Amino acid sequence: MKKYYLLTTIMALVLAIIPARAAIYMVGNNPFGNWNPAAGVEMTNQGNGVYTLTTNISGTVWFVFADGLDSDWTVFNANYRYGPNGNGSQDVVVGNTYTTQKSDNNHSYKFTGNGVDYTFSFNLTNLTFSVTEYQEPPVPSPFSLSRGDVNGDGEITIGDVSALIDLLLGGFANYDTRQRADVNLDKEVTIGDVSTLIDHLLGGALPEVIKEGYDYVWDDDAMPELHISVSYGEWNRLLTLFDANMYTTKYVMATASFVKDGETTVIDSVGLRLKGNTSRRRPEGRSGEIHVRNNTDWHHAHFGLNLRKYVDDDAHTIQGVRKLHLKWFKDDPAYVREMFCYELFKRAGVWTAVRDNYCRLWIHVEGDSQEAYYGVYEMMEPIDKRYLKDRKAQFGSNNGYLWKCRNAAAGLNNPNGDIWYDDDSDDRHAYTLETQTEEFDSARVQLVDFMNKINNLNDYEFYTWIKQVTDIDLLIKTYAVNVAVGMWDDYWNNANNYYIYFNTPGTSGYKFFFIPYDYDNTLGTSLRCGVQDDAGRQNPLNWGNDNNRLIARILKFNDFRAKYISYLKELIDPKNALIDRASSQARIRYWQQLIEPYVDNDTGEDTFIEDKPASWSNHGEYNLLKNNSDNFFTVKAASINALQ
Repeated sequence: MKKYYLLTTIMALVLAIIPARAAIYMVGNNPFGNWNPAAGVEMTNQGNGVYTLTTNISGTVWFVFADGLDSDWTVFNANYRYGPNGNGSQDVVVGNTYTTQKSDNNHSYKFTGNGVDYTFSFNLTNLTFSVTEYQEPPVPSPFSLSRGDVNGDGEITIGDVSALIDLLLGGFANYDTRQRADVNLDKEVTIGDVSTLIDHLLGGALPEVIKEGYDYVWDDDAMPELHISVSYGEWNRLLTLFDANMYTTKYVMATASFVKDGETTVIDSVGLRLKGNTSRRRPEGRSGEIHVRNNTDWHHAHFGLNLRKYVDDDAHTIQGVRKLHLKWFKDDPAYVREMFCYELFKRAGVWTAVRDNYCRLWIHVEGDSQEAYYGVYEMMEPIDKRYLKDRKAQFGSNNGYLWKCRNAAAGLNNPNGDIWYDDDSDDRHAYTLETQTEEFDSARVQLVDFMNKINNLNDYEFYTWIKQVTDIDLLIKTYAVNVAVGMWDDYWNNANNYYIYFNTPGTSGYKFFFIPYDYDNTLGTSLRCGVQDDAGRQNPLNWGNDNNRLIARILKFNDFRAKYISYLKELIDPKNALIDRASSQARIRYWQQLIEPYVDNDTGEDTFIEDKPASWSNHGEYNLLKNNSDNFFTVKAASINALQ
């Protein structure tokens, strides 16, 4: 009883001392709104009365701070101006702290920059501000991102209760903050999280995180091991199948061991095959050669595991997961590009993106003295019936028609194009029906009708129709992320690399969903293709070939185009921690530090991490971790900020 009396007392005290949230703005000459508060730049609420803004200063800037409640610009202009002590301007020295006062006058500070980034900090409690040269944030560690550490300072204290209550009162929270603030694991941030957090500070345990099923396999906090054992004969059969047809989809039999958190799951009689498009490779030796024991010329290759290929029962799964795609980091010396993109989709709320994480892969061929270490791989969730079932609530149904679209021929503009179904052959079609293949004729009619409407409806009909048949906000946001990461080998530009799903049959009454896919050629890996030759600087409003009409037609409408631009600008806004340079670099450094000890491998390929794009990229100057004019995140932000 005493414990809970203390809990309620502390909650009451904290609520009493936390002030109503004020929105603090920088106003002044460019880039701070030309003295117009309504056009000012809102600072990021860091909690405890501190607000910050990081920006690049290229000249002399005069600025003041202002706050406003409920967008009351009259009050804002008249009574809540902060300026220096006295009239006129005051030179600011970087690193100093300055006392401010409330003033009715447009006093200003003068600061001369030299083209680098600076952080302006304003303290609402003691009315001081400071200017410091921007410092890269520390690389996040699992602890600093831990649940309950709401303010992200690496420890759980009463300050986190304050930060959590500020969030509940309307304070800004990006993706990371929301994850840390969900203390009771109910997938939302409420007063219940405050109660749980205070209880923890008083000695109680936080609710235990129990990861099961897909969350167990694709666990962001772990890097599982996969050990694949293959008989001598089956491995040679895999090599022979590749020699006969490099695009073979045929399986051979193997045994797989999945190791995570000290637990080992062994599954026999699984299906192993090769995967990939232009990245298909022979995993050993040269054409015509058979396996060479103990002196093997191993090669990185993409693999697919079908745990139920030969035995269809619950024992042949990993907590219900039936298939795994194992992808090597072809053409990505940084080992992060596709990982970054799928995680960005998740951060942005695009739930159609697949799960993925890092794993370590070994392959043992019968008779070899030891297994071969293939190194760090990307372990991906396949887009298939199980993918649909796992997202049934969002899709509305998991019994519809799923199409794989590829071969630079899937522009949704040719009803007479190469449309077929997955018939277990090695043929590769522009549009392949992956589910309900026994209903191919009906599915084809629906897809052809869909194409005809995209291309033949007049503008008014198209506008009305597209809002009826899809979640237009989700589609536009998906494409905003697609463009922000520089995905040029996509639907709009190259008629390639995506799935579409119709949740019910027929030519009306369905919802269709665009599913992003294959994001290794991104983040500065660029190629002259379609209308593009620079995926960083390409105009986001002119991203692709307008003969691939779906996105081009959507962006013809002012409201859709405004929403698209708004999403793009949200993505690059530093306060959102999505694809701004600082937060992107922090995540990339964390991942690279996690995997770097394990990258060296027995293939002798891709044995170290480099900050550069693919060797064939036509813009080899792009980097991810330097703070120069060739940094991809800097270049992409500039191309987006140029949009009106």
